[in-house]
Amino acid sequence: PQKTSFHRSQTLGYKNGFAFSRLPTVGIGGERLYVNQLSQAELDELSNTRPTLTYGQAKQALPSGFVPAHVAFDKKILKFDAYFQEDVPLSAEEHYRIRQVGIYYYLEDDSMSVIEPVVKNSGLPQGKLIRRHRVPKNDHGDHYHWKDLNRGMNITMYGRTYRIVDCDPFTQVFLESQGIELNPPEKMVFDPYTELRRMPMHKYITPSDFDQLKQFLTYDKQVLRFYAMWDDTNSMFGENRPYVIHYYLADDTVEVREVYKQNDGRDPFPILIKRQRLPKTFVDKKKTFPSCVLEISDQEVLEWYTAKDFAVGKSTTLLGRTFFIYDCDEFTRNFYHDKFGITDFQPVEIKQKPLEEVPQVVPPYNGFGILEDSLQNCFSLFPKPPRKDVIKMLENDHKVLRYQAALESPNPEDRKRRFILSYFLADDMISIYEPPVRNSGIIGGKYLGKTRVAKPGSTTENVTYYEPSDLTIGSTIEVFGHRFVITDADEYVLNYMESNAASFPAAALQSLRDHFRPRQVVKEAANSDIPTHGTSKQELDELIGQVQEELKLHTYLNNKNIRETFLQCDKDGSGILGKAEFLSLCNSLSVPTNTILLNKLIDLCSCGEDKINYHDFLRAFPS
Repeated sequence: PQKTSFHRSQTLGYKNGFAFSRLPTVGIGGERLYVNQLSQAELDELSNTRPTLTYGQAKQALPSGFVPAHVAFDKKILKFDAYFQEDVPLSAEEHYRIRQVGIYYYLEDDSMSVIEPVVKNSGLPQGKLIRRHRVPKNDHGDHYHWKDLNRGMNITMYGRTYRIVDCDPFTQVFLESQGIELNPPEKMVFDPYTELRRMPMHKYITPSDFDQLKQFLTYDKQVLRFYAMWDDTNSMFGENRPYVIHYYLADDTVEVREVYKQNDGRDPFPILIKRQRLPKTFVDKKKTFPSCVLEISDQEVLEWYTAKDFAVGKSTTLLGRTFFIYDCDEFTRNFYHDKFGITDFQPVEIKQKPLEEVPQVVPPYNGFGILEDSLQNCFSLFPKPPRKDVIKMLENDHKVLRYQAALESPNPEDRKRRFILSYFLADDMISIYEPPVRNSGIIGGKYLGKTRVAKPGSTTENVTYYEPSDLTIGSTIEVFGHRFVITDADEYVLNYMESNAASFPAAALQSLRDHFRPRQVVKEAANSDIPTHGTSKQELDELIGQVQEELKLHTYLNNKNIRETFLQCDKDGSGILGKAEFLSLCNSLSVPTNTILLNKLIDLCSCGEDKINYHDFLRAFPS
């Protein structure tokens, strides 16, 4: 009745794709058959004896095939559970650390590796501690073998000692099959600090009768509002800043919000302290406890802020900042009256200091650019160009007053230099040009660009510039440290001043008239002298032509040099020279004044007794 299997044994099988027959080992019902089985003696005889044939000894059977180690032990690994102890010198909580590892021995090539399981957020470099290779055993070149490994022993690899406590079942079976007696397994040692962190802390807290749910349902959406002031005047650029303190009755949390005004110059960050429970009194801390923690729990706080800690007219310190509460809203007054019986809610008047007006100090002018244009950078972040008098520019467009000036300098070479000073009436600007003089050693050209020139002694607040009325004959003008003396002017200057006599002082106009009067007298005398000699202009031209024909015989004369010499001697540019000076110049230039024609020409060019107009005389010496 105990038999349950009544099928016949299978005698046909397949191996590596080939069919082969085998004798049944059990019969119907699962009973073992001994008929078809050979005894151990018969098996030994069959393996040792060889049949002898008629024609001699049978051939020896081929030896069994050789199987290499990497095939025989492929994927066969011995695993041992171990740990090692590591010192922790810089910690007050632990002095050593236990780290559990797994030692793997690969039978195919006798290599070993040590791997530590990775623990999340451990802060330690874990994983593969020793890579797979043959680990040296000593300094003689020997390597560790599986025969050297056993439970309950220490093994040192690269200066670190591992304690083997246990192995897996495959390792145990393999070592026992090889005749190695295994030591009894040991218990794995765990890290004491890690176990301490895992153990729940025993809390002996008596359940409170306070119902937080009832508080939430009773005071939900009820907020106490206080108006406070933070005095930060002791710090640099500090001030009295207003804040609003909200106390939420539902969960006893506090929130501090900033009060912003229009154009106060501050970024709109509305919340100074987010809604949270604020600690009032801390528990006495140990010396080893860090001064800054990420979270504050009930274990570190002895007392929290409540509604009774806020009152009008008192100061409250929240997270290191002292806020002075000077007022509250109507709901807060009613709550304190009903809850605590407080009726004194007299608001405190906050006196704010008036803002000190800081006078705007204009920095000194640095000399770059026009003063009015540079001054705009002190008044605006985006400076605008100064306004111009457009009507004046249109009326005086292309009107320029030109003067001749000499440089006042202690250097003798600079005293002979002559400059042309141009005053532009459209924008009151001055430019100075120096005509080039040959062989003077000074390069002529533009001496001063077009700019406005301030008078000496003028300041940035009160700037006075040179005007046409300041430019008179003989006056001195200081231009950026250089002094110029005006020696001459164009006739256009006199004509312009006479046409606008109301805009110029009488002394300036009279100085120009006195300067130009000798020229006008000479011109009138020159025009009146020609008819008195009974000589017309046509006759003068004929005489000049005859003198030119006569001077062709004197090839040594340099007409260009003669003209330049006469022009240089005429310092005032009037065109009139004294007769003695004129004759000495002719003698120095080897001009034959003893001829009849030249004497007649000199008589015609004379203006009065001792004056000679040399312009007509120079017509006989064309350049």
